[in-house]
Amino acid sequence: MIKKVYLLAMGLALSVAACNSADVNESAAEAGSTEAVGELADNQFGDAVDAEGAISYASLLEQMESSDSVAVKVKGKVEAVCQAKGCWMNITADQANAEDMMVKFKDYGFFVPKDIAGREVIMEGYAFREVTPVDELQHLAKDAGKSQAEIDEITEPKVELKFLASGVLLLDAS
Repeated sequence: MIKKVYLLAMGLALSVAACNSADVNESAAEAGSTEAVGELADNQFGDAVDAEGAISYASLLEQMESSDSVAVKVKGKVEAVCQAKGCWMNITADQANAEDMMVKFKDYGFFVPKDIAGREVIMEGYAFREVTPVDELQHLAKDAGKSQAEIDEITEPKVELKFLASGVLLLDAS
């Protein structure tokens, strides 16, 4: 039993620390190299993704009103990206008061550039709802470059729409 608790604690500590650590992939991404971070091309990250069959983010929001989860290819606009490594991004809706979506990458296997806020992407993966605990919300706020005052205001867990992407296609800037 103690071994299981120890292994679980070590796994959690490693996953949190990994987002803050510098490594070869981050250095390669900053230098403009695409090979070290697992990209297929300058605009592909993770598994290959094309635009065929992608639905709009608004359509996904409608589907999620009647589903707990859905496997989908979706097009959306990036609102924010993890400024530590590019290990997550938020997708925003065009409609006022619509819910944003937190996107993480399958098996922590790839990252996206940190400067793509405002750009459109097509992602393939799995959308679902999940409760995000306060400590994770605060960690994500720190990664997003929020002030300590903004981080300290986070005191309640939040049910969020999330997406686990197996691949991301970064569309050309318009």
